[in-house]
Amino acid sequence: MRRFAAGLMALALAGSLAACAPPAAPKAGPDKEYLVFYADGRMGAAVSAVERAGGHLVTTDTKLGYVVAKGGGDAFVDALGADQAVVGVTPDREIGFAPGLTPRAQGATAALASGAQSPATGGALASGAQGALEPRAFPDASALTTKAGEPLAPRQWDMRMIGADRANKKVPGSKKVFVGVIDTGIDGKHPDIAPNFNRALSRNFVTDKPNDENGDTLDGPCEVPSCKDPADQDDEGHGTHVASTIGSPLNHIGIAGVAPGVQLVNIRAGQDSGFFFLKPSLDALTYAADIGVDVVNMSYYVDPWLFNCAHNKADSKKQQLQQRAIITGMQRALDYARKKGVTLISALGNGSTDLGKPKVDTSSPGYPRGSEKTRKVDNSCINVPAESRGVISIAAVGPSGRKAGYSDYGIEQADLAAPGGDVTEGKGASTTRSILAAAPEAVLRRTGLLDKSGKPKSSAVVRDCSSSPCSYYQYLDGTSMAAPHATGVAAILISRFGKPGKGGAALSPATVEKLLYKTADHKGCPSPRTYTYESDKQTCEGGRSKNGFYGHGIVDAWKAATVAR
Repeated sequence: MRRFAAGLMALALAGSLAACAPPAAPKAGPDKEYLVFYADGRMGAAVSAVERAGGHLVTTDTKLGYVVAKGGGDAFVDALGADQAVVGVTPDREIGFAPGLTPRAQGATAALASGAQSPATGGALASGAQGALEPRAFPDASALTTKAGEPLAPRQWDMRMIGADRANKKVPGSKKVFVGVIDTGIDGKHPDIAPNFNRALSRNFVTDKPNDENGDTLDGPCEVPSCKDPADQDDEGHGTHVASTIGSPLNHIGIAGVAPGVQLVNIRAGQDSGFFFLKPSLDALTYAADIGVDVVNMSYYVDPWLFNCAHNKADSKKQQLQQRAIITGMQRALDYARKKGVTLISALGNGSTDLGKPKVDTSSPGYPRGSEKTRKVDNSCINVPAESRGVISIAAVGPSGRKAGYSDYGIEQADLAAPGGDVTEGKGASTTRSILAAAPEAVLRRTGLLDKSGKPKSSAVVRDCSSSPCSYYQYLDGTSMAAPHATGVAAILISRFGKPGKGGAALSPATVEKLLYKTADHKGCPSPRTYTYESDKQTCEGGRSKNGFYGHGIVDAWKAATVAR
């Protein structure tokens, strides 16, 4: 990351007086909090820069190399950006949302109720928004109940594809393995999550914000007086779905996850609306590292920028500073976590884009809503954290193993592939081609997907009443759904080969990555290499062992459970 060009200051005083602060710069707006990232070893200089710019220090974070400061608007930011000690500045506010997830007002669950179909474009593809397009393939959950096993297992084509149904019996995963879900939360009371949910270690790093800075609805009314939800609550549903795919237990309820014996830790960084603060993302990664989490799942991107560009001429200086802060801050947090033994897994994104050859970004800045502009981008611009160093990024495939049309790809960017669902694969559209996993009942009720009696009103929602209370599940699509399959496989490998560590088991991220690649099923590019998804043409580059559609291959839980190290 290149440092800012230094702004020159004429000094009339002798060098010994240089440390004295001149009168505060005039303020151009009300005080706001900013994250100010400083160059290595330059915290003192950065604090002085804050004071010279008319701001004041709030707190420091020496682990990740930034200070939180209050200052007055654009003039404050411009002054900081001219200082050599500062490498990035961003407001401490909502700056991103999960791929496969839209803000509440336009969310996947609302779209499911009406049967609307969202385009497979942009970072905010509505997961499973195609849900109510045809009758269920199965009439109800009771028809699937067997004498042994999970009642909804017949619907889990994804688990059969990667051999997780067989791996469950051999290596279900160890309770010594902690899996962190950095997302919108986990419904820790869900009957098919509760046995594996670690409430004591779970944390919520966000505070609900009813309205955005323009006065428009953001998270909506707070559910609790403090506006800080309990650590076992998920008011969006995205994080619960992710957690369920990773580790729903073998308990004769609903489904089983890839690693049904591990512990799930909610490390919440996302708002109810689906937007993410930068600082909670940093705090979540730092916390995961400090408590000994073994692997984290990050099915989201951090921005208002889909692509973060450090030096894009189409952006203002303030916008460049913000993007540099995101790139720098997240990389430092990811590096910190990885050095502490955390394997980092991310969704690749749902923009149908070759991330090695991006051309135009029309989605940024995505917050506040309505701020988007069209700008040219290139390969120097990155999606964070999917393209950050040290992160294993996952593309999505449908039931046939074909890369999903919505899934981003790229010879440098795609590390692995996993089931993410694709309702459009094959003849017509079917919800059963999506990924089924747990959903919070409260969210389904609020979004109108259940009637008063609790019966699902959409084919995308399934109720299992084989035990009391009933549990609910939802079909969703997205690389958000693919990543947790890889996270579950990583948890199996850590369960088998990890040594006693802070959290109970430890396996270096480099070793986990190597074993994930070793156990994956190699899949070559289609022939011809350019594949047409309806009217969208996408070209796969690379060979069978590593290519832009599937990376090193589709994850394989069975091989992970049986391979010799």
